[in-house]
Amino acid sequence: MRDSCLLPELIAISAERDPTAVALAYGKQSLRYGELRDAVARFAGGLIGLGLQRGERVGIYLEKRFETVIASFGAPAGGGVFVPLNPLLKPEQVGYILRDCNVRVLVTSPERLMLLESVLAECRDLRQVVVVDAKADLPAAGTPACHRWDDLLAAPPRPGHRVIDADVLAILYTSGSTGKPKGVVLSHRNMVAGAKSVASYLENRPGDTLLAALPLSFDAGFSQLTTAFHAGARVVLLNYLLPRDVLKALEKERVTGLTAVPPLYIQLSQLEWPAAITEHLRYFANTGGRMPRETLAALRARLPKTQPFLMYGLTEAFRSTYLPPEEVDRRPDSIGKAIPNAEILVLREDGTPCAPNEPGELVHRGALVGMGYWNDPEKTAERYKPLPGREAGLVIPELAVFSGDTVRSDEEGFLYFVGRRDEMMKTSGYRVSPTEVEEILYGTKRVGECVAFGVEHATLGQAIQVIATPPDGGTLDVDALIAECKARMPAYMVPAGIDVRTGPLPRNPNGKIDRKTLSTEWIERHGH
Repeated sequence: MRDSCLLPELIAISAERDPTAVALAYGKQSLRYGELRDAVARFAGGLIGLGLQRGERVGIYLEKRFETVIASFGAPAGGGVFVPLNPLLKPEQVGYILRDCNVRVLVTSPERLMLLESVLAECRDLRQVVVVDAKADLPAAGTPACHRWDDLLAAPPRPGHRVIDADVLAILYTSGSTGKPKGVVLSHRNMVAGAKSVASYLENRPGDTLLAALPLSFDAGFSQLTTAFHAGARVVLLNYLLPRDVLKALEKERVTGLTAVPPLYIQLSQLEWPAAITEHLRYFANTGGRMPRETLAALRARLPKTQPFLMYGLTEAFRSTYLPPEEVDRRPDSIGKAIPNAEILVLREDGTPCAPNEPGELVHRGALVGMGYWNDPEKTAERYKPLPGREAGLVIPELAVFSGDTVRSDEEGFLYFVGRRDEMMKTSGYRVSPTEVEEILYGTKRVGECVAFGVEHATLGQAIQVIATPPDGGTLDVDALIAECKARMPAYMVPAGIDVRTGPLPRNPNGKIDRKTLSTEWIERHGH
């Protein structure tokens, strides 16, 4: 059996093994591997018919549905580059991305196309729009030209451009702590190597059903497709409104693997789980930040037969570490060790290795390291750098990703997340991680959700502020919470103030609590 090197081959090879196996489920519909492979090939041929050149960008602005997946795999099958746009983005944000990476073809729905009417005129590189579910007449001839999805797929097959695994595959836009989102450029090699690595330690297999609950524009969300397709498994696409919808899907679809971010797990941990779920849910995996210990304990109590995988990743290198389930009892705060086919280092400012338990920057090297930021040499040079002291004779140095995240490693090499460098709070001469404060707050069981951040202070440098919601069905007693903080924290870490809000707290498009927006709003309200 041949091995996959290119993204569309993940589908094609599983289709060769069993074309009748279900690849995708959405609502009451399903799509088999053979059908998905053929649709991907037809979409690629349709793009070639529209004149798509090698490496041109194809934007995809849709909720999760079959067409989203077909376009994501079909654009690179034709030699193009797919750019997934989170369906939660507003027209101005979509317009920025379309302009930033010169999107040539946009795949969207009639409703979303109407929303974009005001920004498309500024997208001068956009030539073609492919519209799914186009029932009414499409806009008259003009720029961009509009095409029905069904017409595109009905076009005769055409060979695509020659593609190899070093070619650009995708541009995933990730929100930075400041400024506009950055486009992380990934190759076929990056994403296929990531799929194989993650599928190996999660032990994904043809009988698995994975729930795609995260946005497909988020690397961990798209990973549900790539790992499943590599294994020949089934993926259930879910556009959910409420956390309860996730539980219903887990039960109804007999899901075997769930990957989510801590804010969703915090909400799920406060719900009653149908007892049957743990009988078929083989694992739940966390990414996108540290899972509060209380949340992890609550989930494990509800899922006694389900294995927890605690993971860490960054879009610039997809996935970096995981903690094997058998280690969770001994070190529930750890993000584990390097995933297969990656090396993770903890380095000081001067590039030398940190001693055990000495905080330093997480640096990732290997096949998953991306190609840089689109059209941004300055930011690329900050993040993607040669490792100091490695192979001095190499004319073309290997680049590693310097994550900007502070971690420490224990004597056995297990890693612990400390915080993002650009979010670290400096108070009374101490560096404090917001996640450390939040972890203690969750441990009191007096909050539902919380976020900590630093604000300028004349004598402290920064004062620690917290925004928190009451626990599910309860109230939040601020005085009692502060008293518990004083009992559990050193004095410099105790919050200077706690604002109570009704929940849930706002999320960014990837489902993480939006610390930046909350802190900015707090500063504007209080005049700091």
